[in-house]
Amino acid sequence: MNRPTLYLVIPTDDYKVYLYYDNGEIKLYDCSFILEEKGIFESIKNINDFKRLCTIMNHTLAFDISEVRDPSYCIDICPDTVYEDSIACNINELSLELLNKHK
Repeated sequence: MNRPTLYLVIPTDDYKVYLYYDNGEIKLYDCSFILEEKGIFESIKNINDFKRLCTIMNHTLAFDISEVRDPSYCIDICPDTVYEDSIACNINELSLELLNKHK
């Protein structure tokens, strides 16, 4: 699959992540599935940890559970899954959401 490059991730307060791609696309990926998972996902079930550790590693959405930017010790989600399972966002809706959040 020839997908665009992910260059920015912004986690939300409800286990979702805004994904910004180099082709101008902005998408929203729902990570709430981690609340049902066990094992390594335990380290990001706390919303503050989820948001703090959310990053890009290995060219995809990841969680830096080592906190030393070690790409071999992180939770990274398949880039095709992230791209295909996320929903496209309307920039006007995002602007409204940000404005309402900062009122």
